[in-house]
Amino acid sequence: MQAATAALLKRLAVAAPVETHISVVFLGADTVWKLRKAVKLAFVDFTTLAERERTARRELELNQGNAPGMYHDVVPVTRAGDGTLALGGPAGGEVVDWVVRMARVPAGDFLDEVAARGVLTPALQDGLGDAVAALHAGNPVVPRDQAAALRGVADGNALAARQAGLDPGEVAVWQVGMGALLDRHAAALRARGTAGFVRRCHGDLHLGNMCLWHGAPVAFDALEFDEGFATVDVGYDLAFLLMDLDVRVGRGAANRVMNRYLARTGDWALVAFLPLFLSMRAMVRAHVEAARGRAAESRSYLERAMVYQHPAPACVVAVGGLPGSGKSTVARALAPELGAAPGAVILRSDEIRKRRRGVAPEQRLPKSAYAPRVSTSVFAEIAAAAGAIAASGHAVVADATFMDPAHRTALRAAVEAAGAGVPFLGAWLAVPMAELERRVAARTGDASDADLAVLRGAARAGAAAGGWLAVDGTETDRAVAAIRATLAIRP
Repeated sequence: MQAATAALLKRLAVAAPVETHISVVFLGADTVWKLRKAVKLAFVDFTTLAERERTARRELELNQGNAPGMYHDVVPVTRAGDGTLALGGPAGGEVVDWVVRMARVPAGDFLDEVAARGVLTPALQDGLGDAVAALHAGNPVVPRDQAAALRGVADGNALAARQAGLDPGEVAVWQVGMGALLDRHAAALRARGTAGFVRRCHGDLHLGNMCLWHGAPVAFDALEFDEGFATVDVGYDLAFLLMDLDVRVGRGAANRVMNRYLARTGDWALVAFLPLFLSMRAMVRAHVEAARGRAAESRSYLERAMVYQHPAPACVVAVGGLPGSGKSTVARALAPELGAAPGAVILRSDEIRKRRRGVAPEQRLPKSAYAPRVSTSVFAEIAAAAGAIAASGHAVVADATFMDPAHRTALRAAVEAAGAGVPFLGAWLAVPMAELERRVAARTGDASDADLAVLRGAARAGAAAGGWLAVDGTETDRAVAAIRATLAIRP
């Protein structure tokens, strides 16, 4: 039935179509037409014209606002009285199918391609975090028992894995581990559902479903055919992207995107569930790749699904120093290496201050935002968040000046309250004044608002390492190596 429709769309295209198991995308010079296949699979049934129309319109509804101008409309394919097909066609013609019409995105602008070329820059990684945070902020809240829903997802994945030919013994081990994680987090997952963290999300948020649009990363092709699959905890939605970055680009990229998202949302609690979320997402990929006959890729994802369930233990590292001492650079270098995937949460005072004002990290704030009472509140949030995150089993890097001994004491107390055995290290970066002034004067596009006057005032206060590890911060690599050696971790 769809052969004639496909032939019509091929005549409009200028390149070979892109085909998946449920759709075919026909590429024109500046327009794309997406046709749903009339297929029935375990998770979708597109055999009826009505369902293909419904899901096409739902796709348009879900994506049009997030990527303005990319999604145009839904167009009928009609048959005239003489049997010829037309896109749109005259009024009264018999509708035989529906297509979603979109703008064509250059192939090199899809972020899986950007990642494959090795040019997913730190700026783009920050843009990814911003894009997902904005997407989630605009998604409607849907109260739901996420613990029960994820048990169903885990069981479904185990069944699909066995059907795809994965080793039944290994699948059973994974399923037992997933059950243990769900038991541990069930109450907390339910609480997040009632607190507004379960939303109608994207549902299929990986690099292949993100692209550059007008120069900025955006998500497209949100899952449209099953509301249940896409109504999830925002952390589970984010976890697909983090897992994809971990595999395709590396732990550093995944860590940066996670921390940018957290800097914009302040949802520190979601990291407690990352072992569960990441393992589930990796298992999805494992059985999908197996079903495609890609045994090596499937094996790699299965191994990651297992590893994610057994995270490295938490620790807390505080990196202090005067403005320009390299605290944030050192924190970013250390964070991917610490604790559970994809590395430590960075609690940066400058970013917390900006989030509280509802602005991007790079936007400058007035001096009133640095009043003593405001700073006291910011450092209190750092201490409280560090303790809660560490208690949940995730590592933390606290990035702030820590010139006031009271701030150091509060942080240490919060870590000690998190539970016995959470290691703590405070490091103070010392850099000559002339170098500090050079760095501060040259800084642009950074979350820190400190200028030379702020630096000189801080220097006059005479803060020093005290009981913390004194580290020469003149060269970042050496500073990172010194902290790493003290923590007894490998690069």
